[in-house]
Amino acid sequence: MGDGTATATDLGMELEKYRVELTGYCYRMLGSSFEAEDAVQDTLVRAWRSHATFEGRSSLRSWLYRIATNVCLDLLSAGNKRARPMDLTESTPLAQAALAPRPDSTWLEPMPDGRVLPSVEDPAQAALAKESVRLAFMAALQRLPAKQRAVLILREVLAWKASEVAELLGTTVASVNSALQRARATLAERAEQGAGAQVSDPLDEAQQRLLERYVRAFEGYDMTALTALLHEDAVMTMPPFDLWLTGSADITGFMSTMGASCANSRLLPVRANGLPGFAHYKPDPERGGFTPWAVQVLEISRGRITGFHCFLDTARWFPLFGLPLHLEGEADQVEQGQ
Repeated sequence: MGDGTATATDLGMELEKYRVELTGYCYRMLGSSFEAEDAVQDTLVRAWRSHATFEGRSSLRSWLYRIATNVCLDLLSAGNKRARPMDLTESTPLAQAALAPRPDSTWLEPMPDGRVLPSVEDPAQAALAKESVRLAFMAALQRLPAKQRAVLILREVLAWKASEVAELLGTTVASVNSALQRARATLAERAEQGAGAQVSDPLDEAQQRLLERYVRAFEGYDMTALTALLHEDAVMTMPPFDLWLTGSADITGFMSTMGASCANSRLLPVRANGLPGFAHYKPDPERGGFTPWAVQVLEISRGRITGFHCFLDTARWFPLFGLPLHLEGEADQVEQGQ
């Protein structure tokens, strides 16, 4: 009995080593943070239960990816495709702005870097992993049929050989190569529609300064300073609302009117989707201090902010990012310190 318990513990620890990379894979496949974590848990449970039948004809890692792929393909069989607001509607002028929510299942969801990006020593590999979870790339992946999506992720992101992918999917090398070619063509069309974020890894000095200026401008609610940091074609999104705005004038105009309650907010840095971001807390008039309002994910290109994406479902996102659900105000902190 003691040996069996030790063996079970060893197996659990061995399977757990793959959780982060499997979560990254399932997240790229599904576009949902919570569905990805559920899919990985399902994968590990299935592996645990059927490990006695694992004959070692492939590596444990390959076997786990086969299980995870089947779990994801089953989840995707209904044809659901996660999206960003700009994938669904036209940009709305500020004068016509209205906040209309859509169901959670509509939206591409943010993900903390630490849950999907395993530690790797190769800087090029680390940079590729970050690029492959950025919002624009994730949105493009969601446009691919499920099996093309799996092929592209396995071949281009995880650097599997075509023969390995063919074995995993139970198909031929020729079929894998054909699927990869079609997937690349679709992604190339999407790339032509607008450049993605150009973020250094790690952030270079200019990008760090840009973020510092952004925090000062946002917390001070200085629209003039914020305008200077936004690209003229910058985009602002606010899932679960399908409204999205284009251009610094409409973005700052929205913040000064419909978003005026966010004045005097506080920002805490987070890393999401391989991009810089912030946990946004706005003043809490009832309790004092600050209450969660959004997880912001920023896209930067050519020295300006090009994407300003605010995920507003704080009851879901703040626990996922390990963020507190209330911040004390400075006066409260001083009083507690005394």
